[in-house]
Amino acid sequence: MRLLALLGLLASCALLLAPAAQACGPGRGYGKRRPPKKLTPLSLKQFSPNVAEKTLGASGRLEGKITRNSERFKELTPNYNPDIIFKDEENTGADRLMTQRCKDKLNSLAISVMNMWPGVKLRVTEGWDEDGNHFDDSLHYEGRAVDITTSDRDRNKYGMLARLAVEAGFDWVYYESKAHVHCSVKSEHSVAAKTGGCFPGGALVTLEDGSRKAMRELQPGERVLASLQSDGNGQLLYSEVIAFLDRSPAARQQFYTLVTDSGATLSLTAAHLVFVAEGNCSGPVASSQLQTVFASQVQLGQCVVWARGAGQEGHLSRVSRIKMKQDTGLFAPLTRHGTVVVNDIVSSCYAATDQHRLAHWAFGPLRALHSWGGPMGHQAEGVHWYPSLLHWVGSRILNPKHFHPWGMMDIDR
Repeated sequence: MRLLALLGLLASCALLLAPAAQACGPGRGYGKRRPPKKLTPLSLKQFSPNVAEKTLGASGRLEGKITRNSERFKELTPNYNPDIIFKDEENTGADRLMTQRCKDKLNSLAISVMNMWPGVKLRVTEGWDEDGNHFDDSLHYEGRAVDITTSDRDRNKYGMLARLAVEAGFDWVYYESKAHVHCSVKSEHSVAAKTGGCFPGGALVTLEDGSRKAMRELQPGERVLASLQSDGNGQLLYSEVIAFLDRSPAARQQFYTLVTDSGATLSLTAAHLVFVAEGNCSGPVASSQLQTVFASQVQLGQCVVWARGAGQEGHLSRVSRIKMKQDTGLFAPLTRHGTVVVNDIVSSCYAATDQHRLAHWAFGPLRALHSWGGPMGHQAEGVHWYPSLLHWVGSRILNPKHFHPWGMMDIDR
């Protein structure tokens, strides 16, 4: 109970601070404009955040080396940004290859460098490593790390360059030596787990008038078919979408696709929660049968809850096939009841942690804020601020075993 109270208290505090944070956006806001943030250079050998690189609070665990012949090579993307100079001493273009997250942060940093020092560009001295020039546990082998300088190679700028990298959103920045700054990011899988888990843009929900709508077209305020009970059991009803925990229309992601005997097919990211039952899949659904598991943990022969329509109760349907597929769009709608029927299967709105009831409780303040007409901070794209806050809080006070392994591994490493 102390844990729940603390989580709720911190979440509530964040809600109190939300209006002030929104005042930084366009328009007059709620008060006086804050002065520009004063940036402090990092000191030599300083790193930010102040934890080891391959831990939860930084760039996360290793996932294995990527080679040109490996299946994961497709996870790397070239960076041809003309505002960045790539040393590329191997003359293979390897330094230009990186994960999309690393590319996004690097491009953001390039703009900051030009704004800070007109006429100076960002320079990458090391990117993806395919030649074994780093220690075995280096994130350079996964395209998740870069070593950087400025184009004028003025070492007096490197401390501030490191600070700019922190501000650009790199998950770990290390002013490693007088010759360069080292930066790294979380894996794409870890980010997916952190941001709450999602459905693809083409997934279908059922609206109150009985029509179907693709997830990419769904808007806050619309009412969709969901389960009355937050445990996935009970009568089906229409529940209002109060926010999107994540909305990334152009993102490409691997999805677990569950195919059932009833013909229903559900695709969702690895860390998303789904209601399952063991044993006999015939007869009415009993709440004692149901448990929530991550999509990546669903087993053949388990039962999911198949939805027929509002006013009725769900029925169990056996999972007959599980496959992986890549699809476009990441969408995570949050309804008042914490559940949503997607492609005729009852699913949780939550992810990353295996505790559905705790997650539903933790989002209580956000539901209350919506009921009171408070500012929700709807985003056109990206992750909603509230789940980001909860993940930050939960990662520090909850047992790691309750989190999806892609988001919570190697805390002590």
